[in-house]
Amino acid sequence: MDITLDQQFFVSLLQIIWIDILLSGDNAVVIALACRNLPHRQRKWGIICGAGAAIALRVLFAVFIVYLLNIPYLKIIGSLLLFWIAVKLMLPEEGAHGESVQSGGSLWSAIRTIVIADAVMSLDNVIAIAAASHGRVELLVLGLLISIPLIVYGSALVLKALQRFPVLITLGGALLGWIAGEVLVTDPVLVGWVEREAHYLHDWYIAPIAGALFVLVLGLSLARAIEARRRQKLDPVS
Repeated sequence: MDITLDQQFFVSLLQIIWIDILLSGDNAVVIALACRNLPHRQRKWGIICGAGAAIALRVLFAVFIVYLLNIPYLKIIGSLLLFWIAVKLMLPEEGAHGESVQSGGSLWSAIRTIVIADAVMSLDNVIAIAAASHGRVELLVLGLLISIPLIVYGSALVLKALQRFPVLITLGGALLGWIAGEVLVTDPVLVGWVEREAHYLHDWYIAPIAGALFVLVLGLSLARAIEARRRQKLDPVS
């Protein structure tokens, strides 16, 4: 039993780290833009302090959401939001991120810009990580802490990897769909019925598999439709 618990812990931890990296590309761009006009000596501290403050706020938000998910119907709402986030993740970008982010002229103004932008942009990240932690606050905090250096120092490499291997984004969307399916059948309103009448949804991983397939089918279909419309605008004659 201890081995199983350890396996579950590390699987959830890896999920949290991967989700945080996958959904933090925009945040990495914001950090770079906010610090771009700082003196060279302050740039490193702006990145570290801004990212650290933003992650601290994200931990507080996520812990708050973890406790809220114990309220009836909120896991259902959270799972629906996760499905939306997962599908959105798989869609083509409409434009460059962070174009409206102002660069800071001083260290504190840059940190303030990073924190405010991160608080506005991180709802999807917080919901996904809170769901992946399965209510374990220590797991949530540990996953976020481990992801800090990966985001700060490895964001450029991660962004290049995602651009070079789009299948990683598709797999990330499927992972979020899997988690959304798990969350849906564990809502206090549904958990009793699932245990009595439809235990296979949880025991046989039917709900997570269905969630992952739903995201893959809908996300890929919408992505193809968007690309088709984009090509038609570029070449209306054809």
